[in-house]
Amino acid sequence: MICIEERVRCLRSVLIALSVVVFFCQHVYAESQGDVAAAENSTSENSAAQANNPLANMTALNIQNYFIGDISDSDEQGNQAWLRYAKPFSVADTKWILRASLPFNTYPVGNDGTVKSGLGDVNVFASYLIDTGNPAVSFGFGPQVTLPTATESKLGSEKWSAGLVNVLFNADSPKFQYGYLLTWQHSFAGEDDRSDVNIGALQPFAFYQLGGGTYLRAAPIWSYNIENDNYNVPLGVGIGQVIKRGKTVFNFFIEPQFSAIHHGELQPQWQLYFGLNMQFLD
Repeated sequence: MICIEERVRCLRSVLIALSVVVFFCQHVYAESQGDVAAAENSTSENSAAQANNPLANMTALNIQNYFIGDISDSDEQGNQAWLRYAKPFSVADTKWILRASLPFNTYPVGNDGTVKSGLGDVNVFASYLIDTGNPAVSFGFGPQVTLPTATESKLGSEKWSAGLVNVLFNADSPKFQYGYLLTWQHSFAGEDDRSDVNIGALQPFAFYQLGGGTYLRAAPIWSYNIENDNYNVPLGVGIGQVIKRGKTVFNFFIEPQFSAIHHGELQPQWQLYFGLNMQFLD
């Protein structure tokens, strides 16, 4: 009974998240129909190209979700929702961008596969933006820290971790943009009875503009746990739509992903990645 109730809760949270995305999409689209010419102008090639830039020089708020339909060594499903906030700032003559990410996890934990739900560990990174000499190419490098904020012990590491991030985004072509987010972190404090954290992750991403703000996308996260040799390499292709209303750029997307290779328990076999990213222009 508990497993069924947890699964219903998981599916319900996904349906709610999807409903929010659909509602916003319908609302923004309905407004945009009042002036087709303005809508087409707002989704210019440059705006669409920059909508997926994690280093864009503007404040951003992202609501993203992974519905995990199949998990290795488990009969349960899972869900991971993310709330991300990004803000550019300056230190002396240097330019930086700060990004904070808060997860809400629903996942099977423990040997009995009990499903738990709650907040996960907060991650924050600051990336120094290096002048590449080309305004269409963004490159950043800086520190990151993860705080043990999980409301359920099994939904987090119970460790303080720190490491490095490196980001590249190339929008030199208005048709095709690409880049990556490379991260590594290692624990330095926390509960002694929990495993140390030593994790690297690479998120390659590519976006192909179809016109009118519509684009194809691929942005999987490939992770490797150096501590226990677990890894997962998903692949996927999705679709997105960029719409600008006033000083806000709305970016809706959905991307199914499937694990190409993996090792270790409780690894996602397939997942549906979808969300709404918003950029706020000055």
